[in-house]
Amino acid sequence: MAVMLATVMQVIDVSIAAVALPDMQGSFSATQDQIAWVLTSYLVAVAVMTPATGWLAARVGRKNLLLFAVAGFTITSIACGLSDSILEMVLWRVFQGGFGAALVPLSQATMFDTHPKEKHGSAMAIWGVGVMVGPIIGPSLGAYLTEFYSWRWVFYINLPFGLLALLGILAFVPETDRRQRPVDLFGFAMLALGVGAFQLMLDRGEFKDWFSSPEIIIEAALAALGIYLFLVHSLFVRHPFLDLRLLRDRNYAAGLVLAFVFGLILLTTLVLMPPYMQNLMDYPVLATGIVLAPRGIGAMAAMMIVSRVLDRMEGRPLICLGLLLTAFSLWKMTGFTADVPEFTLIWTGIVQGFGLGFFFVPLNTVTFSTMASEHRTEAAGLFNLMRNMGSSIGISVVVSLLIRGTQANHEELRTHLHPFNELMDTTRMPESWSLTESAGLLAMNHEVARQAAAIAYINDFKLLMIVTLLAIPLLLFLRDGRERGPSAAPTT
Repeated sequence: MAVMLATVMQVIDVSIAAVALPDMQGSFSATQDQIAWVLTSYLVAVAVMTPATGWLAARVGRKNLLLFAVAGFTITSIACGLSDSILEMVLWRVFQGGFGAALVPLSQATMFDTHPKEKHGSAMAIWGVGVMVGPIIGPSLGAYLTEFYSWRWVFYINLPFGLLALLGILAFVPETDRRQRPVDLFGFAMLALGVGAFQLMLDRGEFKDWFSSPEIIIEAALAALGIYLFLVHSLFVRHPFLDLRLLRDRNYAAGLVLAFVFGLILLTTLVLMPPYMQNLMDYPVLATGIVLAPRGIGAMAAMMIVSRVLDRMEGRPLICLGLLLTAFSLWKMTGFTADVPEFTLIWTGIVQGFGLGFFFVPLNTVTFSTMASEHRTEAAGLFNLMRNMGSSIGISVVVSLLIRGTQANHEELRTHLHPFNELMDTTRMPESWSLTESAGLLAMNHEVARQAAAIAYINDFKLLMIVTLLAIPLLLFLRDGRERGPSAAPTT
């Protein structure tokens, strides 16, 4: 429970802060570009520091690093809530992301090492609640706190959870052995440059119209250069910052790709559904959160089931079932209209949460089933980096396609609005529509824009469904690690 609280704090912080951005913007008198840095700075800091988790844990010990990260995250959360300017907020968000980057991989590795191998499925089910339910309840909790209290409480809420996590870690989490691992400063610098520039490009790409902006071109070039130099350097240096020989473990290598897919599916649907309901169906913010909450219930129900069966059976069939259920829910979402019934929104969300629960927990267990325990912290850092990259890339792609698709669909639908179209017979049109009066034209244009956006959303759901189905063949690269010992550890 202690490490799960730490996981919840870090995972929930992106979605809960996103809801409060409009109120922050007014409080700081910030522009749209400036307020976007509240999210961008946090995400870049998390992306840069996540790969460093393994090296830091080896040097100072996992428990010490976990305590330091939780304390730092909690203190910087309070500092964010006390900020009086946009510059202060962005600065503290950088530190908050830097401290929070280690929380998820450290808690995941701790859950593995403090449970025997036959209980890894149950351990991952408990830990997975934080990773999956956090982003789901984040928007609802953020909306409630912002509406009835203040946007500052979005950050203050971390204080009780942080204190409880600290006490629990002090009392129950065991310390690990330390290893005096050499520092590969050049490798870390190049990886930080590549990952940070890439995350920055993804976060600001749509706002800057992608590669028509010199800023995005520079960020893309820096990302490519940093990753290239890191890979070349890591292949030839004796003590690399991130040991690429971990990828020799077939389960781990395939698991990284599937983790990328999981991150892509989990957060992209969460990003798409609130504006779909609020902009197209006129749902209030709190009502949106209530309707989407059953998705989390489905995920928790799946995890409860998985925790009981995974320790006694192979994980690959469960992952396949999860992918199929997720693809089925996305297929049903491709049939959504701008007036989809509320019950349909709820049950498709439950099925999707159920599928993601069956996908995520066995994936974690199978991915690390053949990994030597002394390398789990480093492996968990890269695993969670891939999951976060999947979310960032997925969100950037679907939002870009949504905006461009809405514009293209609007132009296509507009060409059919003329007196010679038999469907435009005034006897069939709503009374508020008119081809001759300004008010009627505005009402007609509003509905055209609404339907154009609905089609763009459907195309995004279809793309996510295809990606989910394409991930199923990757299961052939996984093997059942229940009866095998850990793979040979690379020499470091």
